[in-house]
Amino acid sequence: MATIIAITNQKGGVGKTTTCSAFCGGLTDCGYNVLAIDLDPQGNLSFSLGAEAEENYTMYDVFKGNCEIKDAIQCTNNCDVIAANILLSGCELELTGVGREYILREALSTIQDRYDYIIIDTPPALSILTINAYTAANQLIIPMIAEILSLQGIAQLKETIFAVKKYYNKELEIKGILLNKYNPRLILTKEVEELAGIIADQLGTKILDAKISTSVSLAEAPAHGITIMEYAPRSKATAEYRKLICEITGVSKHSGTKGGSHTSGSKGSSKKKQNKK
Repeated sequence: MATIIAITNQKGGVGKTTTCSAFCGGLTDCGYNVLAIDLDPQGNLSFSLGAEAEENYTMYDVFKGNCEIKDAIQCTNNCDVIAANILLSGCELELTGVGREYILREALSTIQDRYDYIIIDTPPALSILTINAYTAANQLIIPMIAEILSLQGIAQLKETIFAVKKYYNKELEIKGILLNKYNPRLILTKEVEELAGIIADQLGTKILDAKISTSVSLAEAPAHGITIMEYAPRSKATAEYRKLICEITGVSKHSGTKGGSHTSGSKGSSKKKQNKK
C-alpha cells in the first residue's frame, strides 16, 4: 500500500513542483515504484517529468469520470505520472456533487497497491483540488522560502488543514515545513525561520532539518524533462534533496534499495483520448 505525500503551499514560487520532482527522482532511483500526480492546472510537474498533457487522459478526466484512473497513468523515463493541463482549473465550478472532496482518494484506492509512494503536486490555491489532495494524502510537506508572503501563505493554509483533518482525513500528518532557496547568511532568512517555527508549533509539526539552497541546476533540469537526481547527480541540490527524502521516508541511497522498476505499476496504461468511445 502506497504512502501518499502531498507537497503544498497556497503561495506560488516556493518550490512545490521542484520538490515533487526531486522526491520522484530520488525514490525511483532507490528502486521504489512511484506515481506522480499533477494537480496544478499549469502542468509544470507533468512537463518536468516528461509527461504528455494534451493527447492522454489527465487528472481532469479522472475528476470528471471520463476515464478510470489507471487509464490516465503514463510511464515516463522518470516514474509513472498522471498529468494535468489547464482544463483542471474548471474543476472548482464543475465539481458540485456530494462527496466531491473524496474523488481523488476513492480513485487512488483502486491503484494504491501498485506503488510504494504517490507524490502529489498541489496548485497554489486553496481549492477543491487542494482539499482532494489533503483528503487522499497520508502526509503533507509544506515548502516555503524566506519571505514574509511565503510565511503568510502557510498561516492561511493552517485553517484548511485543520478543517480537512476534522471532517475528511483524521489520519493526515504534517511532516514538516521545508525551507527552500535557503541562505543562512541573510538576516531575513533567520527572522522568517523563527516565525515559521512558531507556525510549525501551531500546526503540530517542525522545521525540517533538510534545507534546500538556491541552485541553477534545479532551474535547468525541467527543461530536459528529467529530475535533478539524473540531471546533476553530484550537485549540492541533489545531496540536499536526498537528505530530505531520508528525513521524511527513511529511504537512503546508501542504506540499501528496494528491488523493482517504476514501470511495473503501469503496464497497459496511458490510453489516448482518441480511443475513447
